[in-house]
Amino acid sequence: MKIAVFGTGTVGRALAGAFSRLGHEVAVGTRNPAETAARTGRGAMGGPPFAEWLAGHGDIRLDTFAAAAERSELVVNATNGAASLEALAAAGAANLAGKILVDVSNPLDFSQGMPPSLNPVNTESLGERIQASFPRARVVKTLNTMNAGLMVDPARLAGGDHTVFLSGDDAGAKSVVAGLLRELGHRDIIDLGDMTTARGAEMLLPLWLRLYGALGTPDFNIKVVRGG
Repeated sequence: MKIAVFGTGTVGRALAGAFSRLGHEVAVGTRNPAETAARTGRGAMGGPPFAEWLAGHGDIRLDTFAAAAERSELVVNATNGAASLEALAAAGAANLAGKILVDVSNPLDFSQGMPPSLNPVNTESLGERIQASFPRARVVKTLNTMNAGLMVDPARLAGGDHTVFLSGDDAGAKSVVAGLLRELGHRDIIDLGDMTTARGAEMLLPLWLRLYGALGTPDFNIKVVRGG
């Protein structure tokens, strides 16, 4: 597939690199490609400078949000949740129309300090806001409940025996995304239902943050154990 990944941070890099290794044609979307390509500082999580990362992934193209979306069949939103709607607006509604839009972001609100809260929460999700803002896109919420390393290499933990969730209104889009998840190595995929169910997936983040603090590592995930 032709996949556009929005976001140049840890999550965006991990997903772009993984999809490229799987043989997909990948473009990374950013607001200003020239400025992004010129970055020499290390990433927020200590990763290599973006220019260095890009040089090591010669098959991946760097484009504006709009150009990446226009040339893609599927778009992955891996931007900061607070900036997601702005980034998608820069891509252009026409370039997203009819395409699967995979949202892996979280609506973390740092305005009151740490730990962050969620905004929106309870009666709405960021996934719903994205779907409402781009009604012709086929939005699927997934992968937001684990760290970037597990998103692209679930086998690194418990042999991959842990759970990933899907939410969305379009059954066909969810089927395609489930296929991509299986390509990445995910085996336990639970379809929660329509896009309103993204509220539950996003509300796992406060628990995730506290588990991170308690365990001292982001390498953990939830496993849903079914009864008979």
